[in-house]
Amino acid sequence: MPEQRYHHGDLRRTLLEAARASIEVDGVEALSLRQLARDAGVSHAAPSRHFRDKQALLDALAEDGFLRLSAALDEVAGAEATTVADVRQRFDELARGYVAFALAQPTLLSLMFGLKHAPDARAELIEAGHASMAITMRVVEAAQRLSAIGPGDPQRIALTAFATFHGVATLSSGGLLDGVAAEDLVETAGEIFWRGLQPAA
Repeated sequence: MPEQRYHHGDLRRTLLEAARASIEVDGVEALSLRQLARDAGVSHAAPSRHFRDKQALLDALAEDGFLRLSAALDEVAGAEATTVADVRQRFDELARGYVAFALAQPTLLSLMFGLKHAPDARAELIEAGHASMAITMRVVEAAQRLSAIGPGDPQRIALTAFATFHGVATLSSGGLLDGVAAEDLVETAGEIFWRGLQPAA
C-alpha cells in the first residue's frame, strides 16, 4: 500500500488529471475525492487543501477544461490572418480542433457547459468559458476585414459556428451520424457554413 502523505509534487494537477480520466470512464456521479486521494497515494484529507468538496473539484475541472480548450484553439487561430485563404484555413482548423476536443472527452465537455450555465456559476468559470468564443470571434472579425465573408454580428456568427460544430460532436459521440465519420461531416459543414457567409454579389 502506498504511503499516505500530505505532500505531493503537484497534487492539484494530479487530482484534476485523474478526475478528468475518471469521469470519462465512470461518469460524474461516481467521482470520489477519497478514491482520487488513494490513487494519488495521499491521505484522504489531502485533497481538501485544494478542493473543499466534490463540487469544488468539478468547478475546477470545468474551468481547467475551458482553459485547455482555449489554449488548443488559440494555437490554431494563431496571429491575425492576412489573406482570405489563411483565414479560411484557420476557420476550418478551429472547427476540427473543437470537435476533436469534444470527441476526446464528451463527459468533460458536458460538465463544462452545464456548470458554466448553472445559476450559481463561478465568475472565473464563466470568464474561462467565454475565452474560446472570443478566439472564434477574432477569426470571424479577421475574415470580415479581409472581405472573405459579409458583414454581421461577429458574436452571432461565432455562436452559430459553435452550435454547428458542437452539434456534430454531440451526434458523433452518441453514435447518431449513421456511419458518417465526424471528420467528414466537419468538412462538409464547414464548406456549407462558409459558403453561407459569402458577401452578396
